Amino acid sequence: MSLEAELKIGLGGGCHWCTEAVFQALAGVSSVEQGFIRSDPPEDAWSEAVIATFDPSELPLESLVEIHLRTHSSTSRHKMRGKYRSAIYVYDAGTGVKVGRTLRALQPQFDEPLVTCVLTLAGFKPSDERFRNYYAKGPERPFCKTYIDPKLALLRKQYGKVLKETAAAE
Repeated sequence: MSLEAELKIGLGGGCHWCTEAVFQALAGVSSVEQGFIRSDPPEDAWSEAVIATFDPSELPLESLVEIHLRTHSSTSRHKMRGKYRSAIYVYDAGTGVKVGRTLRALQPQFDEPLVTCVLTLAGFKPSDERFRNYYAKGPERPFCKTYIDPKLALLRKQYGKVLKETAAAE
């Protein structure tokens, strides 16, 4: 993977422990930073999310966005949306345009309107060290079994070709 080809993007929607585990399992993703992201006002409250660094020649942006939409409640305006904002955070306007185009192209595949928005990444605070790599440090935990394992099972079933070898084999 060439460092010049890598892109960074923020992904929020559900618990950052879940989002971290999903994107750590994908081939083409070189790192996942778990934490809290904010955008510009009025979306400037901190929300759980990750920053994924990926190589779009290995994992196209469109595939990354689709996986994000399918692994959290991307059509739900549930009461926890402040803590779990459904968003894709971008560093530049060009990427924002591409993500917006991808969301519009994927919308017909969903029964309800997507609530996921495209926002500028204005700030990031990493999670406390003890919570990073949450799934990798304890996949047998009840939270992991209840919430993360079903997301990883969905990845293996629907996106097996884009998983890292270790994730595909589990």
